[in-house]
Amino acid sequence: MKKKLTFITLLTICMCVGITAQTPAKKQMKIGTYYFAGWAGKSAFDNGTPENAWAIGMPSHISKKLVTEYAGRTPVWGWRDDTPEIMERQIDLAADHGISFFSFCWYWSRNRGDINIEAIEKDSKHQPMRMFMEAKNNSKMEFCLLVANHQGSEIVGEAAWKQAADYWLTLFKHPRYLKVDGKPFIVIFAPNAGNAEAFAYMQEIARKAGFPGVEIACCGNGDPKLYTTKTHYCLRPGYGQPSAEHPYEEMVEAHVSQWKGTPEQPYMPVATVGWDRRPWENPDGLPWNVEPSWYFKGQTPEAFEVFMRKLLQWMNDNPQQATKDRLAVIYAWNEIGEGGWLVPCRDDPHGDYLKVIKKVVFNL
Repeated sequence: MKKKLTFITLLTICMCVGITAQTPAKKQMKIGTYYFAGWAGKSAFDNGTPENAWAIGMPSHISKKLVTEYAGRTPVWGWRDDTPEIMERQIDLAADHGISFFSFCWYWSRNRGDINIEAIEKDSKHQPMRMFMEAKNNSKMEFCLLVANHQGSEIVGEAAWKQAADYWLTLFKHPRYLKVDGKPFIVIFAPNAGNAEAFAYMQEIARKAGFPGVEIACCGNGDPKLYTTKTHYCLRPGYGQPSAEHPYEEMVEAHVSQWKGTPEQPYMPVATVGWDRRPWENPDGLPWNVEPSWYFKGQTPEAFEVFMRKLLQWMNDNPQQATKDRLAVIYAWNEIGEGGWLVPCRDDPHGDYLKVIKKVVFNL
């Protein structure tokens, strides 16, 4: 007579042959990265002249120094990231290393004017976000907006902010859009420009669309009556000062000093991989003026791990100051021209900085 195999017997057999049931490791935080899409579009230097032959086929935010003096920053897939295949590769890389969402930089295309939907749709800086939304593997991650309403992309006045809210609602409805307690999450770069009436309108149209509201975060100080969450894009001492080298630890401490929240306005802590935007500064920088600033030396995967473990410890020690979902964000996935990036590159082909994220997020 054959005996039935019990669950215990089956488990014993599996263990004997080395097959064990694997429980996914629990994430210690829900961490995202800012995503800058300056690696699509066309370089202004790609103009057919012999002296700019280096720029043929290059994206909008490339500089001669990036392809020569700073060529070690070149991503392993090259300077362009505007194909579905590369986006899906990036999603796999990020998700496999514990990153939960991309926060895409989003731009108002008609500075200080009314909305221009056609220009927004055609802006190459929005192309990677569109590819994320259509990616076959986007179920591995979520995305949200970082509204870059700074100089050149300013949203001014109640009418314009309401137009922006109407447009953003179309993105909030995407199934992979990041939500907190069911509320779409959006970050505003320059909070002082926010409009109270328009923000109330955004909450109203979100509720009418079936959401419980919108979680609106501010970079820096913003009125808690308007902004439900506080964060930063990145913190870089010496911004606007003459170019000078400073130790990475100075930048780390500048971040730690700003990790402060309240139950009414919790803080989404940010950690910065690095800051060194000399490749964009003239001469041989971008075709527009980029102010010099301090740059920071000494960042290594080991130093970055110390930074990230400080961030995790802050969240563990201050649950009343962090968000309910333990949100955190890294500057940046690909701010390569400014010196903050995680993507594997010639100088880091094996993704050692990404491995740090995985170690800390899963507390390995």
